[in-house]
Amino acid sequence: MRLRTFAFVAAILLLGQPTLTPRSAQAAHMVTVVGTKSATCPNPDFATIQAAVDAATPGTTIRICEGTYPEQVKITKAITLRGDNGAVIEPTGVAANTTGPSSGAPIAAVVLVEGATDVDISDLIVDGTNNGITGCAPTFVGIFYENASGDVERVAVRNVKLSASLDGCQSGDAILVDSGSGQMSVVDVEDSSIHDYQKNGITANDSGTKVEIVHNVVTGLGATTGAAQNGIQVGFGAGGHITRNTVSDNVFSPCISVSVCAATGEGILIFQSDNVTVERNTVDVSQVGIGVNGNHAHVFDNRVSGTLVGDGIDLLGSDSDARENRIVNSARAGVFIAGNDNDVDQNQINEADFGVLKVTGSTGNVIADNEIFNTSVKVQDPSAKGLTASPIH
Repeated sequence: MRLRTFAFVAAILLLGQPTLTPRSAQAAHMVTVVGTKSATCPNPDFATIQAAVDAATPGTTIRICEGTYPEQVKITKAITLRGDNGAVIEPTGVAANTTGPSSGAPIAAVVLVEGATDVDISDLIVDGTNNGITGCAPTFVGIFYENASGDVERVAVRNVKLSASLDGCQSGDAILVDSGSGQMSVVDVEDSSIHDYQKNGITANDSGTKVEIVHNVVTGLGATTGAAQNGIQVGFGAGGHITRNTVSDNVFSPCISVSVCAATGEGILIFQSDNVTVERNTVDVSQVGIGVNGNHAHVFDNRVSGTLVGDGIDLLGSDSDARENRIVNSARAGVFIAGNDNDVDQNQINEADFGVLKVTGSTGNVIADNEIFNTSVKVQDPSAKGLTASPIH
C-alpha cells in the first residue's frame, strides 16, 4: 500500500509541474518572416533575406513571403529557408562571394551555403537572369553548398547562364555541391526544376561530397555551340545516388560525328568517381545518355532515348553493371564498353548501329540476356574510339 500511495503522489506532483522547454529547443522552432507588408505577409520581421539570415540563431526557419528579392544570400549557420508560393531570389548584378575548393577560382553564387550543416532550402525560385557578369570569371552558380550539408527540395533554379557573347565560358552551374580541405558536404536535391543553365544542371564534385539526387527535372538549352552541357554530374571522387530524375536536351552542336567531336553533351555523367548508383532515370536527347567514367557503378532500370552521335550508356571503367535498362534510338551503340569485368545484361536495345560495342582488349566482360532489335550489328568487338566528356571542376 505504501508503494502505491507514493507512486500516486509522485504522479500528482509531476503533473503539477510546468513543462520547461530548453532555450535550444525554443530557438529550433523560431520562425522569422521576410517580405513587404501585405495581406499575405502582414507582419514581416525583415525586408531582406540576408538581414534575416544574419540575425537568425541556429535552428531558425526563415519564411520568405511572395515577391522578388534582388540579393545574393550567404548562409553559414544551421537554418531553413522556406519560400511562400511566388518567392523569387533574383539578384541585380552578382559578385564573387567565395572561391572553388579545388581550383581557388572566384565563384559568384546567388545562394551560398558555406561551412554549415543542416541548412535546408525549399519552395524557392532562384533566377540568374540579371546576373550582370561581363566575363568568364567569376564562375556563376545558382545554389552552392561548399563544405556544407542539408536538403534542397522543391526549388526552381533557372537562367544560370551568361550573356550570349559569353556562351563558351565554362560557367553556369544551377546547383553545385563541392568539398575541399578534408571537409564534407552531404546534400539531398529532391523534387526540383532546373533549366536554362549554361554548363551543368546539378554538379557534385570531389572527395568528401555525397549526394542523393532524386525526382528532379533537369532540362538543358538544347543544341548549343557554347559550353558542352551535362544534366547531372558526379565527379572527381564524389559519391552518391542518382534516382528517378528526368534529364533532357544536353547537346553540344559542334559534335557532329565520332571523328568530329571535341566534347559531348551528356545527360548523366559520372567522371572519375567510383561506386555511384544511377537507377530509374529517364534521359532524353544528348550525345551520351549516361556516361560512366569510373569503377563499380550500378546503372539499373533507366530509360535512355534520342542519343545523338554517341551511345545510350558508356561504361569506361571496370567492375560496373548495366542491367534492365531500356535504350531506344542511339546513334552509335546502345551500350559501349571500354574496361574490364563489366556486366551488361537484361537490357532492351531498340534501334542503334550496334547493340553492344566493346573495345578490343577489354577482358572479363559479361554480355548476356539482352534483347536487341533493329540494329546493324548486335554485338561487336572492334578497335573503337570513345567520346570525350566535358566535366566541370
